[in-house]
Amino acid sequence: MSNSVFQNVIVQLKEVSDREFGVIDSDGCVISCTDVTLLGERWPDAAVKAANSAEPMVQFNQKYFKPIYSNANALEYAVFCTGTDEMSKNCCLMAHIALNAAKIFYEEKHDRGTFVKNIIMDNILPGDIYIRAKELHFITEVPRVVFLVRQPGHADVATVDVLSNLFPDKTQDFVLSINESDVAVVKQIEETTTSAELEKLAREMEKALKDELYADAVIGFGTVSEHLRTLADSFKEAQTAIDVGKVFDTEKTIINYENLGIGRLIYQLPTTLCDIFLTEVFKKNSIDSLDQETLFTINKFFENNLNVSETSRKLFVHRNTLVYRLEKIKKLTGLDLRQFDHAIVFKVALMVRKYLASRELR
Repeated sequence: MSNSVFQNVIVQLKEVSDREFGVIDSDGCVISCTDVTLLGERWPDAAVKAANSAEPMVQFNQKYFKPIYSNANALEYAVFCTGTDEMSKNCCLMAHIALNAAKIFYEEKHDRGTFVKNIIMDNILPGDIYIRAKELHFITEVPRVVFLVRQPGHADVATVDVLSNLFPDKTQDFVLSINESDVAVVKQIEETTTSAELEKLAREMEKALKDELYADAVIGFGTVSEHLRTLADSFKEAQTAIDVGKVFDTEKTIINYENLGIGRLIYQLPTTLCDIFLTEVFKKNSIDSLDQETLFTINKFFENNLNVSETSRKLFVHRNTLVYRLEKIKKLTGLDLRQFDHAIVFKVALMVRKYLASRELR
């Protein structure tokens, strides 16, 4: 971090108080001070005192010191103010607030990870992306993909560390905590990278979390983004992949947005339209009139590509028994599943029903 950032704030603080203000680094070196003659002096004992004290503010050598910690909760800097009275203590606290805010602002402005997070979360204007990318020497036009790792309940606090170890190149790949349950991985890839290779990467992430943290996770990933400005789209697609998979592919833990199929369309439909569709399709009887055994038979029939012989073999029933069941379904619903068009309508209806059920559970 540039010391000039602290010095600019320090100079302004001098204008509101007759006390001397300054900042030392973790080694005790004075890196910023209203008294420029003190710059470069080393106070290692003060740094040790500030780092090891259980108190939020310490008094040492006729000064008050208040530490500024890094993300790893280690002493990074300490703000000081001369004097030992209550006014000095309050001035030190005031200086700490101002300098810590300046530090956070500087780091957010110059931190690549924060920049990428702002892009995928749509917290930055498209025009500003080019400006910030140039400031950070960030390559804009390379293929990247966003993986979203979601853990049930609260994500393990070590999830970011485990995933960061998988992708050690911090200049190209970014592991970002999104919320209590989600972690995003923005991965730079080769132009020739296939969907199968992306799925393999997701499997490696899943395995690492299970092996090191004994944690389960669902991982969704979006389409490849060729430019920084479309990175947010890949992130939204990864979110959609997990949300749609939770409804239609409950057993899958790795979900590719491109493989969502018709489930993606159904998920975007209003529930009123879904209700109308089910009413129009099942004029004779509601789909809810079918018992679990019948629904199991239907799903097996679909799994075996509407092949009567193969389905009867998988169900361990005689072919004529299956034909009888299909005829019964036809009488109840008016749909003959042996006809391709009818089977498509019924398959979509089952998915719509599942989607409506998931909405009711929310």
